[in-house]
Amino acid sequence: MSDRTLAVLTREIVSCRACPRLVAWRERVAREKVARFSQQSYWGKPVPGFGDPQARILVVGLAPAAHGGNRTGRIFTGDRSGDFLFSSLHRTGLANQPTSESRGDGLELSGAYLSAVNRCAPPGNKPTPQERDRCLPFLEREITALGRLRVVVALGAFAWDGTLRALSALGHPSRPRPRFGHLAEVLVGSFVVLGSYHPSQQNTFTGTLTGEMLDAVFLRALALAR
Repeated sequence: MSDRTLAVLTREIVSCRACPRLVAWRERVAREKVARFSQQSYWGKPVPGFGDPQARILVVGLAPAAHGGNRTGRIFTGDRSGDFLFSSLHRTGLANQPTSESRGDGLELSGAYLSAVNRCAPPGNKPTPQERDRCLPFLEREITALGRLRVVVALGAFAWDGTLRALSALGHPSRPRPRFGHLAEVLVGSFVVLGSYHPSQQNTFTGTLTGEMLDAVFLRALALAR
């Protein structure tokens, strides 16, 4: 059931044009490109979730990167944040390889599914509240479709907030609103939400997030998902 539901949802996400500002931006980036990818064809559409339909762990990011997911068509693929993330997923046994370069690179996830609050690359990496809210039903439907889901790992404060909003819409409100932090942990309905600093270059280059710190998040998620 979840496989078919996720396939239908993927088609709906890819065809979405609900946010004019984001549509214009993602398509402009896909046309103009950057020099290092000038010979490549960009995806230039909303980016669906990716991973194991039987996942017990859902990893939620902010949105696709302009020259990462917006170029490759797969979330966290083709950028430095993805390199950092997939290295950790591989070390902790959730991915079959430590790199994610393109949709056809052989990457497979086991027990994990990747998603985002917003599915289009936003200008300045900042969706508006209205753009967030238009996109959240996709995340809500993924949570529902992943029938074995137990743990949601939120990468960054925006993903933490979006995850709590999605769970609230599904009938699991959190009062008072739990505060985000690295390795913050809260039970929301039947799900555990875990916080992690986002694997952005700003965080990884400064040591705010190290590989060991991200591994600790996924090891905790695995323990909770059993």
